[in-house]
Amino acid sequence: MSKVIAVFGAGTGLGASVARRFGREGFRIALVARRRERLDTLVAQLAADGIEAAGFTADLSRPAEVPALIADIRERFGRIDAVEYGPFSPGQSFGPATQTDAALLESGLAMFLLTPVEIVRALLPEWTERGDGAFLLTTGVTAVHPVPGLSGLAPLGAAARNYIHSLNGELAAAGVYAGTLSVGASIARSEMSALIAETGTNTEYPVVDPDDIAEQYWDMYTKRDRIEQLHPQPQNV
Repeated sequence: MSKVIAVFGAGTGLGASVARRFGREGFRIALVARRRERLDTLVAQLAADGIEAAGFTADLSRPAEVPALIADIRERFGRIDAVEYGPFSPGQSFGPATQTDAALLESGLAMFLLTPVEIVRALLPEWTERGDGAFLLTTGVTAVHPVPGLSGLAPLGAAARNYIHSLNGELAAAGVYAGTLSVGASIARSEMSALIAETGTNTEYPVVDPDDIAEQYWDMYTKRDRIEQLHPQPQNV
């Protein structure tokens, strides 16, 4: 039976690129997002490329619904071998730490920390029994390198990063991999980049191709020689 990757927060940018990159290697694709019409479009595009995929609607701000969602994916595909978790929320924004409050952090707590933890918990029995599995977490670079004025929900990314590092250390010997890729740029073709274009925001923030990020994820998945990757790489590295 061919392997399956579940892409949580699947959209037109990184999610689509990850699906195509893993699909080219024979993976079947479970796409998870809020909007059915976007899922149906992406499933059709992947089918045109000869990649088997199915869409699953879900609100990733509701961690209590994760077990049922995982069960639905398993019912359709029979297994889940890898996860890429990188949802986008329209409420995502950066702001000064001096203006960050409990209400702001609470608004993103479930989607960016609690739900990924619940996904791992739901999949660990399968992965440890099989001796293989992978959880790939997408965050912003501010989760790794805090920047004054760019706090907002970034502390949640830092907490999730902490969890991924600990998780990999505990599970690597069992054949289960956890890694995180932190992006310090706007992702082309993504919902975020579209919003920036619509608002006419003048920004010098770099733009990266999601195909390049997906290629790095494939490299991390196959080599499993690092827990963390930054993209673009800092110039002084």
